[in-house]
Amino acid sequence: MKKFFDKKNLFSGLGRNVAVLGLVSFFTDASSDMIYPLLPLFVTFTLGASAEMLGLIEGVAESTASLVKLFSGWLSDKLQKRKSLAVAGYALASLARPLMAMALASWHVLFVRFIDRIGKGIRTSPRDALIADSTKLEFRGKAFGFHRAMDHLGAIVGPILAMGVLFLAPHNYRLVFWLAAIPALLSVIILIVGAKEIAPERTAQAPSPHFRGIDGNFRLYLGIVFLFALGNSSDAFLLLRANDLGVSAVSIPIIWVVLHVVKALSSMPGGALSDRIGRKKVIILGWIIYALVYGAFALSSSAWQAWGLFALYGVYFGLTEGVEKAFVADLVKPEMRGLAYGVFNCAIGIGALPASIIMGVLWHRVNPGVAFLFGAGLALLASLLLFRVKEKKI
Repeated sequence: MKKFFDKKNLFSGLGRNVAVLGLVSFFTDASSDMIYPLLPLFVTFTLGASAEMLGLIEGVAESTASLVKLFSGWLSDKLQKRKSLAVAGYALASLARPLMAMALASWHVLFVRFIDRIGKGIRTSPRDALIADSTKLEFRGKAFGFHRAMDHLGAIVGPILAMGVLFLAPHNYRLVFWLAAIPALLSVIILIVGAKEIAPERTAQAPSPHFRGIDGNFRLYLGIVFLFALGNSSDAFLLLRANDLGVSAVSIPIIWVVLHVVKALSSMPGGALSDRIGRKKVIILGWIIYALVYGAFALSSSAWQAWGLFALYGVYFGLTEGVEKAFVADLVKPEMRGLAYGVFNCAIGIGALPASIIMGVLWHRVNPGVAFLFGAGLALLASLLLFRVKEKKI
């Protein structure tokens, strides 16, 4: 255990590209999370939209990103280029930031989120493939865990910056959205200057953007991930639930920070643990924690419970986000990683639209407790099914 947390070993195996992409994600998420925790309040209170509209906005946004991720992953295999597509995606997302400040209606927010998620879709699969291409097998879980940790550190800084702005200019959400463009621009500059292109292994013919050539074991994994995604609605609903339980609007950015502190602290240990004991065990543990959190949100009745559950929810992310992506690289051939990450990210995002819409409908037409229990049930079912996936190390 002492060796596991030895400072000399903590960052071993992480190369230049992993470090640069970590910094890029840090600044990108600082920008995104200046906006995202405030978005449910902005949409429902400032613009007067319903929870159903919020679910539609988030569902459409994430599903759009997922479809683009499929194409961009395949394209990075075909063009033998990862970095160029990542730069294009980050640049488009950064351009969308100021547009949120100009939104006057809920459909404006839908349009801006659509543009922002197209950028995310373009960058994500090539970036994930570049991380895998830049890392040795024995450090793969740690590398993805490091990347997620930097992402979450940015998500800590973002809400703190937003709180500072709102302290000086109360309820001025639009000013926060304008300022969010600055770290987004920095992320693009760092990526262009710092990252190196690593061409994937060449094949006689580039893989096609569909399931042909992907074995049954990986398809099973994708199907189970999709099932889990159907119960994994937008975190905007957790923020609304926290507000219902008594967490004030002023404290919403703080509880978001708490979530991301736990995410950041647990992501690298979670990834490194999967390098040692296997990806599947760590993912199953994370999904069980998710089910417990959603079940508890259904039954909670006070603000202090919301704070504790958000912290535990962060552990779920630390055990699964990077590990699920490392598992993709374990299961497919290197020359198909772009496509594999595209299909993987697509499966998650395709499930995001019905997940958020179902959550919004159950919340609005039944009650929040039933909505959260639905997500918990699907998480437990997915955990059981994941035992059927065979672990590989390619």
